[in-house]
Amino acid sequence: MEEAFMAMLSQLLHLQNSLDPTSTIFSSASTSSPSSTTPSSLLSSSSAAPLLFFTLASLLSFLAVNRSSTDSSSSSASPSPSPPPPLPDGDYSVAAFRSLSTDHIWSIDAPLRDARWRSLYGLSYPVFTTVVDKLKPFITASNLSLPADYAVAMVLSRLAHGCSAKTLASRYALDPYLISKITNMVTRLLATKLYPEFIKIPVGKRRLIETTQGFEELTSLPNICGAIDSTPVKLRRRTKLNPKNIYGCKYGYDAVLLQVVADHKKIFWDVCVKAPGGEDDSSHFRDSLLYKRLTSGDIVWEKVINIRGHHVRPYIVGDWCYPLLSFLMTPFSPNGSGSPPENLFDGMLMKGRSVVVDAIGLLKARWKILQSLNVGVNHAPQTIVACCVLHNLCQIAREPEPEVWKDPDETGTPARVLESERQFYYYGESLRQALADDLHQRLSSR
Repeated sequence: MEEAFMAMLSQLLHLQNSLDPTSTIFSSASTSSPSSTTPSSLLSSSSAAPLLFFTLASLLSFLAVNRSSTDSSSSSASPSPSPPPPLPDGDYSVAAFRSLSTDHIWSIDAPLRDARWRSLYGLSYPVFTTVVDKLKPFITASNLSLPADYAVAMVLSRLAHGCSAKTLASRYALDPYLISKITNMVTRLLATKLYPEFIKIPVGKRRLIETTQGFEELTSLPNICGAIDSTPVKLRRRTKLNPKNIYGCKYGYDAVLLQVVADHKKIFWDVCVKAPGGEDDSSHFRDSLLYKRLTSGDIVWEKVINIRGHHVRPYIVGDWCYPLLSFLMTPFSPNGSGSPPENLFDGMLMKGRSVVVDAIGLLKARWKILQSLNVGVNHAPQTIVACCVLHNLCQIAREPEPEVWKDPDETGTPARVLESERQFYYYGESLRQALADDLHQRLSSR
């Protein structure tokens, strides 16, 4: 019998004794004979208490039997083991995390499991285990006193929700200094050990063809291999080491500048964080390793096509804040004042550029710490690059895309061309005109 039924039976016994103390149901062996407690003697008693007792007891027994049979039939219909309880709100201990991340988690329905994991750590459980597996050897070698997966989960929680070290310390009952130390270690590993694997320039033939075809389906422009843009990442605290307000960005807050190049799937294939928020996009680009490799010929894409007598190698597209070069196409005019072929070209080019704008919006939406960065300025670059690596992991795994974060509309003057860039500019100018005329002819003839 169930515990509830036994408790109710005990209550009935006390009720019966209070109603008719002369006809005790269960008498001790020393005071009553076995015949004194037979059912017939109870039913023939002058008191109504025994009859009331047996009536209620029978009813409770019937309900208890029915309930147990119903439970057994439902358990036989669904023999799968019950899922582990979700992590209680406010419980962030190692034990609670372990109860959530045991092998039993695979018995939970995948959409529910992954939705729960994304709400806590910003990505699904399979992607989380991928990150842990790749970082575990390095974290283990550091002799950290916490389990590797727990440390990664703690840092991902901070990146996904934008928590400060102090907030996370109170939540996990750890010292804020230890939280900062663990955050620095995990983000540094993401930015150095995983960057070469998940952020790659598309030089391989297969990926290059896939990328250029993806952009051509979107824009009708041939041989685009990426879209470039920059975004300021806001610093939560105004930096004290800010001579001449170099960190103050055009939107009125202190920031560091992030430059990314994305493919048609919104996957970053180049990331650069080298400039304070007060620097313009073109200067940041010229200071990047990508610019140096492109101008020196270190990166040579082999996919060459012919457009009106011009040999067109793969190129990236950007807005008017970047210089026009042979490997970087920009609009003819920022305000649509060109000829019909030029305006058509500008519209298609900006359509291709929208891919990187959306990629940046997804990055800041997934990893909310980038909406207001609460780490020291010296650790800001590795934290930003770490989030870019995690963004690529999510895009490669086709994680659900949240609503994109919207930066203010782009403003700025067209970039000037440096003397050292003249040869790249002249060829880029001729190439851009050929692409615009070819595009206008092809689309007009349809």
